[in-house]
Amino acid sequence: MPSGWVLPRLSKVLGLEGDKKSIIKFEFNPKDGIDNPALSLTEDMDGKGVGEPRFFLLSKGSTETFGFCLHEELGCQGHVIRQVEMGGLAQRRGLQDGDRLLQVNGQFVDHMDHRRVVQKIKASGNQVLLAVLDSNSYEAAKALGRDLSQMLPADIRPRLCHITRDKRGFGFSVSGPEGIKGTFQLSVRQGGPAEKAGVPQGSWLLEVNGASVRSYSHAQLTRKLKQSTSKVTLLVASSAVEEFYRLRGLRITAALADTSWLPFKVRELHMVKGPAGYGFLLKEDDCSSGATGQFLWDVDAGLPAEQAGMKEGDRLLAVNGESIEGLDHQQTVLRIRAHDDQVTLLVIDPAGDEFYQSIGLSPLLFFEDSDPASGSCMPSLPSPSGSPGLCHIEVGPKGPGSWLVATSSSIGFTQVTPLARPLWKCCSQPGTALSPGTLLPCLS
Repeated sequence: MPSGWVLPRLSKVLGLEGDKKSIIKFEFNPKDGIDNPALSLTEDMDGKGVGEPRFFLLSKGSTETFGFCLHEELGCQGHVIRQVEMGGLAQRRGLQDGDRLLQVNGQFVDHMDHRRVVQKIKASGNQVLLAVLDSNSYEAAKALGRDLSQMLPADIRPRLCHITRDKRGFGFSVSGPEGIKGTFQLSVRQGGPAEKAGVPQGSWLLEVNGASVRSYSHAQLTRKLKQSTSKVTLLVASSAVEEFYRLRGLRITAALADTSWLPFKVRELHMVKGPAGYGFLLKEDDCSSGATGQFLWDVDAGLPAEQAGMKEGDRLLAVNGESIEGLDHQQTVLRIRAHDDQVTLLVIDPAGDEFYQSIGLSPLLFFEDSDPASGSCMPSLPSPSGSPGLCHIEVGPKGPGSWLVATSSSIGFTQVTPLARPLWKCCSQPGTALSPGTLLPCLS
């Protein structure tokens, strides 16, 4: 039973065969504070030279970086941790140069396209949970043909559930020890809305509509639930999941959640331009949160956009595997026009967009939940002469990595005068003339 969600971190990680000895050393860092010490773990290797994965929860301020780079290198397998900043967040937590990234927020990523992994970390915002394996252990495991996913504990993710009330209510009741705040266990009615939404019997309640319940009394929680007239979103965790994070001193958040039970899914649309173009209008407009977004309208019947599944009002999230967060309208148009005849878009419908904005998370964070087989690479298309190009560069171990992870920026933009509310028609003869230029996505 949880008595609060943060305890000193325990380093032993489940999931490897054989007896192993772990030496735990807590190093107090005044900047981190006593409640969240940096943890360094020294492990005995087994007879085959393979150590255990290590887990790190990195939480940064909005103006800070995570303090490391993520590389994809020729002659080097996996997603490689490089350039760990001395004294930075990653270094204080214990990340080391050469570590291989295995999981992001509980999702196995070793098999995943590098750009997708970068996108997942960026979409996580200011907090991300990483599982890594040291370089020697990773290479030894690969040489032995081990399934790296089997080295990690299974099903360690909390669950995000969106419940619609029926005539009898939401289909769950809440109990907890008298006089103790923030500890609530759910009893789920069989066949009721909560069970249909994926709430496990006996799970622990962590958040209601994006708000933590850690400081709630039972009466306060009851009032919060009554404010949800017809729908409510719960973050819940089974006892096993709760224990996994509690013993490691890791706080459970919605960014770590399994969202496969949610009705809101990111959709991947791959289009090949026809004689009349793609057949949609790209328009910049305000989101429900007040931020600016790029929306898809005027979807022409029978043309590639409609055939790919585009719907009126869809919000554009990514182009050819690259998030458009932080890009303006003209920069987004350049991304779409980077290849003359094909494009792959990630989109979400208005209901899903409103939901994710209400809980303060990017839907791109959970894209693999809606497409489990999406570890494959995005289409790699040639860039015709004279058109803008997006370049994915692989270099040797001593050179700079393909992507640097922390905050996003761009260099080498073509300057185009923005419109008050710009829009772009994806047809064979676009109505807006854009000067060619080169766009280099850079995560620093």
